[in-house]
Amino acid sequence: MDPALLRELAEIVEPAHVLTEPDAKSGYEVDWTGRFRGATPAVIRPGSTSEVAAVVELCRREGVAVVPQGGNTGMVGGGVPLAGELVVSLRRLDHVDPVDTAAQQVTAGAGATVESVQRAAASAGLRYAVDFGARGTATVGGSTATNAGGINLIRFGGTREQLVGIEAVLGTGETVRRLSGLIKDNTGYHLPSLLCGSEGTLGIVTAARFRLVGMAPHRVLAFVAMSSVDAAAAAVARWRTGIPSLEAAELVFHDGIALVANAFGLSLPFAAPSPVYVMLDAGALHDPTDELAEAVAGIDGVVDVAVAADTVRRSALWRLREDHALAINTVGVPHKFDVTLPQAQLGAFTERVRAVVASVEPEAYVWLFGHVGDGNLHVNVTGVAPDAHALDDAVYGLVVEMGGSISAEHGIGTAKARFLPLDRSATELTAMRSIKAALDPAGIMNPHALFAG
Repeated sequence: MDPALLRELAEIVEPAHVLTEPDAKSGYEVDWTGRFRGATPAVIRPGSTSEVAAVVELCRREGVAVVPQGGNTGMVGGGVPLAGELVVSLRRLDHVDPVDTAAQQVTAGAGATVESVQRAAASAGLRYAVDFGARGTATVGGSTATNAGGINLIRFGGTREQLVGIEAVLGTGETVRRLSGLIKDNTGYHLPSLLCGSEGTLGIVTAARFRLVGMAPHRVLAFVAMSSVDAAAAAVARWRTGIPSLEAAELVFHDGIALVANAFGLSLPFAAPSPVYVMLDAGALHDPTDELAEAVAGIDGVVDVAVAADTVRRSALWRLREDHALAINTVGVPHKFDVTLPQAQLGAFTERVRAVVASVEPEAYVWLFGHVGDGNLHVNVTGVAPDAHALDDAVYGLVVEMGGSISAEHGIGTAKARFLPLDRSATELTAMRSIKAALDPAGIMNPHALFAG
């Protein structure tokens, strides 16, 4: 990179926040999975929105591509410099403002972790409803840029449903700021919703304002052993309407929880294994135990039930779900597919995807888990090379054939860009490209994410 450009960047963010040494850059050049690794001439760490705007304006003027990065917990190569882009790290923008208790909202900087927002909400007797295993590392900017969903989506929705305001620097270098948090505001296009899920291709989110929900002082987890995925999906469809306090419905398989238990020395909930399990997490102002028990009783396919009402036991059982990714990484770097299927196709998909993987990668092993309440399955394949393109073709082709989506939570990034036309029509893609051209006319914002070519 031109030394003069580096000097100008250093004048904007101070020299200490322009990282050019290999050791200093290395953690920004590889994603959490270890599958996607790139190289950047420098990592720029702005400390304010005005600094972000100055960095983007300079890069726009010089035609330098940038990749915004938060906690770097993405899984589709959308936050690492795979084509030599400049990395703009938002980690220094980690402020969480005082909770607005009257509006039940909070504003946080892009570098604040999801967990820090949750803690701030809890200190005011409220909750930030978006939650997932990477809460301690994933940031507000990254979760907004990918419209992260998480475990509570079936009750509260994903990030977009919590988003009531945004501040962002567009690809033009200009800043848009709408952080008043008005619930009713019909003054034209809703830019927060547009920027949410845009994966840094339109601009860089620097702050976001979220709605909060009330606390649920009584929490109960039911770990339900089921006879099959079809039985689990059918049961969850009934439980979603039959259990008003239901916040999460997670699907795990016996091989997966056994792997987690062995990897981290945990206990399994049942002496005899079942092929599949559903985790039902309920929270309410009253004790939901009886509500859960009544809903589960008499449901076809239920084999056994373990109930945890105390915090220690709930946390232990939740680890069997949340530590899947960590446990799978002990086997090898996984090939990850984050997909959504129609509820009626979940059972058939879990059978067919194993067969499809075996047909192209006979030595591979398939690990499945996910959010059964919204049809989102995480398909992890170990024992394959990082560039197993035939596997990508086969799995994504199956998903689309069965009426699903190739991305549920982590976005398209670079890993899925060439498959986006399977999921979106030519008219939709043209509209998306037109929006990008309007907000990022120089094409510098994460140019290799979302769109292929």
